[in-house]
Amino acid sequence: MIERTEYLNQLKRFKDKDLIKVITGIRRCGKSTLFDLYINYLKENGIKNDQIIKINLEDIDYSFNDYKELYDYVNKQIDSKKQYYVFLDEVQNVPMFQKAVDSLYIKKNVDVYITGSNAYLLSGELATLLSGRYVEIKMLPLSFKEYLSAFNNSNKSNYEYFLDYMRNGGMPGNISILKDNPNDLDTYLEGIFTTIVYKDIITKNNISDKMLLDNVLKFLFDSIGSPISTKKISDTLTSKGISTSNHTVENYISAFLESFLIYKAERFDVKGKNLLARDYKYYVVDQGLRSFLLGKKADSDMGHILENIVYLELLRRGYKVYVGKVDDLEIDFVTQNRDGLKYYQVALSVRDEKILERELKSLQKTGDYYPKYLITLDMDLESDYEGITKINVIDWLLNKE
Repeated sequence: MIERTEYLNQLKRFKDKDLIKVITGIRRCGKSTLFDLYINYLKENGIKNDQIIKINLEDIDYSFNDYKELYDYVNKQIDSKKQYYVFLDEVQNVPMFQKAVDSLYIKKNVDVYITGSNAYLLSGELATLLSGRYVEIKMLPLSFKEYLSAFNNSNKSNYEYFLDYMRNGGMPGNISILKDNPNDLDTYLEGIFTTIVYKDIITKNNISDKMLLDNVLKFLFDSIGSPISTKKISDTLTSKGISTSNHTVENYISAFLESFLIYKAERFDVKGKNLLARDYKYYVVDQGLRSFLLGKKADSDMGHILENIVYLELLRRGYKVYVGKVDDLEIDFVTQNRDGLKYYQVALSVRDEKILERELKSLQKTGDYYPKYLITLDMDLESDYEGITKINVIDWLLNKE
C-alpha cells in the first residue's frame, strides 16, 4: 500500500478527540486503504482486534435495511470496559445513517470514523445533527509525490514520470495496472467512471438523459481552467443540436460537484478582496478520468492540465483556492489560509520573453507583498523576478514552497 502520509497524520492527530472523523472523496481515491493504514497504526500502538469494528457498507455481507440495524449490529460488539474504534465505509448506503452515527458518537468509549463518496454526506440532516462535532478530511487521488513513491526502483527520470502522471492521473488502482499491463488502464478507469456516473449521479438524481449528461461532462472536462457559465454550456450544446436548458446544466454540474468528479474555483477580486459571482472555473479530480473520457484530445491541452494539477495540489496543502482578478488581468490561483494570501501563476513554459512578461504582469499588479510564484515545466534553475519566485513544477510538487 502507498503511504498516504498527509491523510494518515490527520487521523493520528484527531485520534480519541471528541469528533467524528469524516473522510470524503471520489470513489476509489483510497479512503478504504486509508482506514487499513490507520488500523495498522492502531494495532502497532496497542489496540486489540476486538476493539476495532470495521464495516464496508458496499459489501453484501453488511446489508442493513436502516440505521437501526446498523446501530444494533455495532452496539452488540461493544462493552463499557474498553475503548472502541468504529469504521463505517461508504456509510451513505444506509438509509438515515446519520442517526446511527450520532448514537455511536455519544458513547464515551467509541471513536467514530466514516467515509463517503458524495458531498451530500455532509449536507442536510447530518450537518445539522453533528454541527461542530465532526472534522472533514477531504481526500484526493494520489499526489505526484505519492505516485512517484510507487515507482522508486525504476530508472526513469522524474520528468518522464510526471508526463505519465499528466496523462494517466493518480487513482491508486492505476499503479499495479501500469506496472503489470498498461493497456488495461482504460478498462479500469471506465469501471470507475461508469460506477460514479450510474450509481452516484444518474440513479441518485433520477436522471433519464445519459447522453446529455455525458455531453455536459465532456464540455466541463474539455474546458478545465477556462471561465465558463451554465448559459455558455447550454448555448453551445443547443447550437450542436443537443437541446437543454440552463437549469438542467446547473443541476448536472451540482451532481458532478457532489460526486467529486469536478471542483469549482470561484473568482476573487484581488484589489477589492471580495468574491465575484459569475464565470467560475472548473477542474477535474483526476487527469486519467479526463483522458479516458476525452481520448487523445486530452493530450492537446498540456497548459491547462498543468494548471489542473497545481490546483489539486493546492487543495491538498489545505488552502482555499480562488481564481484571481486584478483589474483586467487574471492570476491563475489566489490561495488563502490563516497565514494570509499567496499568488500562483502557472505556465507550461516562459522561455519566450513575451510569455514571461505576460505571466508576470498580473502578479506585479497586486499592490501587496504576499508571496508570489510562477510555476512552469521549464527545467531551468529557480529564479526570482523582483519578489516573484519562478519554480519548476516537479520541484514544487516534491517539496513544500
